[in-house]
Amino acid sequence: MRARRTVAALFLTASLALAGCSGADAGSAQDDTSAAKSAAGDAKGGGYQADESASGARNAPQKRPVSLAPAHIIRTAELDVEVKDATKALAAARRTAENAGGHVAGETTERIDDAHVSSHVVLRVPQEKYDAVLAELAGVGKLLSRKADAKDVTDQVVDVESRIATQRASVNRVRVLMDRADKLSDVVTLERQLSSRQAELESLLAQQAALRDRTTLATITLSLSENEDKGRRAEDDGPGFLDALGGGWHALVTAALWIGIAIAAVAPWVAAFALLYAVWRWVVRPRLPKRPTQETPQPAPLPVHGPGQD
Repeated sequence: MRARRTVAALFLTASLALAGCSGADAGSAQDDTSAAKSAAGDAKGGGYQADESASGARNAPQKRPVSLAPAHIIRTAELDVEVKDATKALAAARRTAENAGGHVAGETTERIDDAHVSSHVVLRVPQEKYDAVLAELAGVGKLLSRKADAKDVTDQVVDVESRIATQRASVNRVRVLMDRADKLSDVVTLERQLSSRQAELESLLAQQAALRDRTTLATITLSLSENEDKGRRAEDDGPGFLDALGGGWHALVTAALWIGIAIAAVAPWVAAFALLYAVWRWVVRPRLPKRPTQETPQPAPLPVHGPGQD
């Protein structure tokens, strides 16, 4: 009985050991199969996701570049140029502005002395031709000074446009209310409001027009002065023959003029004295009584002594 129990225990132990080994192998195989399936699924899913991402990238709308609002800039410049002939240079500056599509806004010309002229002109030219016109004007002579300025007023332009839109909407609302108003008092009040808002709208429109003009056309102030070296050289050389001849002729003309002025001043007196003398000589004197003439006694002749007489 003990031998049987021992054999049975050994058989049971061996069976359990074999069952555990087979179960471990089966579990290991199942785990390996599950891992393989999971890896395959992940690979398939990853490929699907990659395909989906690629498809989404193809179907997604392309981003457009963001367009920036145009800048509004006020450009001004001041040029001081020395030229040989200010009149010709001024005419050339006018032609340059007109060829660029601009115009002359103001002009002042004055004569400094008998030989020199100075001009001051304000030109308005389009913004796109500003640099070219500025370079051309600076090249008409010797550039003495140049000052350029650019002021960005984009914020101001946008603010004015926004206020104009708001004010127009406000005016339209007041007009709608006026159409619906029944009472006279309401109509009067609304008309007052409409007039006030319309005036403010017109003021904003004027500001917008001024900004548009200043940002569309650039302002160039050009000062032209003539070279004074030629006159200085002539003064340093001293007077020449022609200068002496001109001075003598000028002195002769001046003396003749003063003599003529003196004669003209004395002529009335001479005429008056001549008239008085004529009246006295031919009118008054013949009527005066004649005075008796007294005979002058003749001296007695001296006696003549002959020879031998004392």
